[in-house]
Amino acid sequence: MSTATFELAATSSEVLNVIAAFVGGMVIAGALVWAVQFGMRVRDRELPRPTPDEQTHLPETGPVHELREVREPDEVPHSQGRERLLPHDLHHAGSRRSEDQHRKRWLPGKSGSFGGGGIGHA
Repeated sequence: MSTATFELAATSSEVLNVIAAFVGGMVIAGALVWAVQFGMRVRDRELPRPTPDEQTHLPETGPVHELREVREPDEVPHSQGRERLLPHDLHHAGSRRSEDQHRKRWLPGKSGSFGGGGIGHA
């Protein structure tokens, strides 16, 4: 084969590569256009956005503030005899208000972390 034949073969494969890239780009662009149109149709079928009058408003008394209290676990009642406890036998809450409302503070050197026995000694 001559050099001209190799140049012609190389040129034809480059043209095929360009055509393949162009067709691939057109497929991707078509898929994006279809996705946008599909999204617009779905959005048109949704309920309209609420108007400002339908939005929630602050209560007449003003904003509600957070209530902080110390809670402690409520013990699960024990069953009598061989009867098992059923859900309606249990309380509705898993904790109750503690008598002592002072927050527990961590003491220096007793953080409760892994190996938190205090200052490390070398």
